[in-house]
Amino acid sequence: MAAGRAAPRRARLSRPHRTGGGEVTAADSNIADFQAWLRRERGLAHADYAALWRWSTDDLPAFWSAVWEYYGLDRVSPYEEVLADATMPGASWFTGAHLNFARQCLTRSDATRPAVIAVSETGAPEHLSWERLRAEVAGVAAGLRDLGVGPGDCVAGYLPNVPHAVVALLATAAVGATWTVCSPDFGTAGVLDRLRQAAPKVLFSADGYRHGGKEYDRRPQTAELLAGLPTVRHLVAVDRLHRSAAGPAWSDRKDVTQHPWPALAGRDAPLVFADVPFDHPLWILWSSGTTGVPKGIVHGHGGIVVELLKALGLGVGLRPDDRYLFHTSTSWMVWNFMVAGLLHGSTIVLYDGSPTHPDVDGVWRIAERTGATVVGVGAAYLTAGEKAGAHPACDLGLGALRTVLQTGSAMPDSTWHWVRDRLAPGARLQSICGGTDICSVLAGDSALLPEHTGRLSGPALGVALDAWDPDGRPVVGEQGELVVTAPLPSMPLHFLGDTDHRRYRAGYFDVYPGVWRHGDWITLHPDLSVEVAGRSDATLNRMGVRMGSADLYAVVERLPRVADSLVIGAELPGGGYAMPLFVVPAPGESFDDDLRDEIVAAIRRHLSPRHVPDVIVPVEAVPRTLTGKKLEVPVKRILQGARAADVVAEGTVTRPDLLPWFAEFAARSGYGTRATPT
Repeated sequence: MAAGRAAPRRARLSRPHRTGGGEVTAADSNIADFQAWLRRERGLAHADYAALWRWSTDDLPAFWSAVWEYYGLDRVSPYEEVLADATMPGASWFTGAHLNFARQCLTRSDATRPAVIAVSETGAPEHLSWERLRAEVAGVAAGLRDLGVGPGDCVAGYLPNVPHAVVALLATAAVGATWTVCSPDFGTAGVLDRLRQAAPKVLFSADGYRHGGKEYDRRPQTAELLAGLPTVRHLVAVDRLHRSAAGPAWSDRKDVTQHPWPALAGRDAPLVFADVPFDHPLWILWSSGTTGVPKGIVHGHGGIVVELLKALGLGVGLRPDDRYLFHTSTSWMVWNFMVAGLLHGSTIVLYDGSPTHPDVDGVWRIAERTGATVVGVGAAYLTAGEKAGAHPACDLGLGALRTVLQTGSAMPDSTWHWVRDRLAPGARLQSICGGTDICSVLAGDSALLPEHTGRLSGPALGVALDAWDPDGRPVVGEQGELVVTAPLPSMPLHFLGDTDHRRYRAGYFDVYPGVWRHGDWITLHPDLSVEVAGRSDATLNRMGVRMGSADLYAVVERLPRVADSLVIGAELPGGGYAMPLFVVPAPGESFDDDLRDEIVAAIRRHLSPRHVPDVIVPVEAVPRTLTGKKLEVPVKRILQGARAADVVAEGTVTRPDLLPWFAEFAARSGYGTRATPT
């Protein structure tokens, strides 16, 4: 038997069940059950989470084979070796294993619970049974095969967060083809930047979507996409708004055949899965495109299955009786992270609409209507609720809610307190940090660890996370680069078009050869809790003292008169350094000298006199990616002289109209002429 291969046995999944809201205690948590399994099946006992984590990263074959067996994958496929090559990049996992992501998503079906609950801004929630989900996946998969789609082909979506997108993903995976999707709120230029690289054979497209009480027709944009995607031969038209998917063609291309959604999903066909190798391509996720041409990040079936069984099961604590809602678009990796809730037999809740419709409590109203138990949102949405003085715990029925997941960016301490006091007093707030690169969590929460205001509870199991200084030395209790010193199963297989892996190596391994540099600036504390200070390439470096931008936001955005802010630290030609702060006044407030003085005083008092900005400037809004991240690096590059069109694709960010304003600001002389004293 090869090294690292666990003796095959049937896993006994005895995880406890729990219904209703309230925190899960350590004793009845999924991870406690995993520990009990380790003691019973492997004779392993760990005193606490720290010991369990260290074992999970020191002995990768033992840990990941335990995950494989605990979740019953040993009944799906044997394998030769857990980790045949631990080199980064290029680690080789579970050699010889064959499985299929879609099969695993549909294997824990339960007739007593829905598989999917879909909600839009209008109408009642729609429940899809597991039986219906399986039938639609079978029909669409058979339709794709009839269209000539198989392993090696790409299928793309231009779809909102609706059941059709879930079915299309699972059907594509079932036939062994590769899936990729863009949300229809992306501009066509941004979509083409991505999908041209993927060269899809089939495009699933919705006729439109609803957001903020308005309807947006996307048939003209679909025609533009088809005009720019010569590889597409078939369009599957998804009727969302106009009830006309079976009507007139959406494109003038005569070589593209249009199929209405029901023609595929309504087929009576057997459900057939292609069992593919562990590292067979599953989907393509995309980098933000805010620092150049978007990178097509390819993940494999096996890596995603084993990683998200672990991350959602042992980290988030997801269970079959959970209703799992993440407010997201299909373009954000957390959409995939949400769909993977099906791996656990959980009901996934899809919301196609604005989080602030009809008011700032929009997501929590959806949670109330659907009985959601686990709800994920971006940090900016929680902060907006706090700023608005919302009190969902009082105004809504959120008794089922037991977990609030927060990601996307760092969050002020005051927002943590707002979540606990006014949003979900009986729920656990789990802050998670990971990303598109691994489609999972690097650091987050555990039922075995205490909650820390402003910090993540600890590194995720199996993640050899550390903080390193510029010389590659580990640091504890001070800020350093987030690195991962050992491979993970869901690290990218490759980037699209990167045949020599040059872009892949440059993306993660250029600073510390052989070690994954994630690009975040963190503090790893002695108790393993993690404080995220923002992107390391957006670090503020004043007079040799580095500080994360999130530290400054935590001070400035706590002020009642400030709605949002953006700080940039930009190295300039000739050795100069500019550090402007752009501020969005709160509604009803104006920017004046009193507000400027208040900001300066707060930074001096709570942060550092050294990091008082050179200049504080009012701005209409802070441009962000469509997943809510502030455009720190693109704006930095604009201030350094780059053209806005060269650093960000219009249609991939909010308020692209503001980018010329930053270019004009950069062109004006005066850095330092309006500087506040230091």
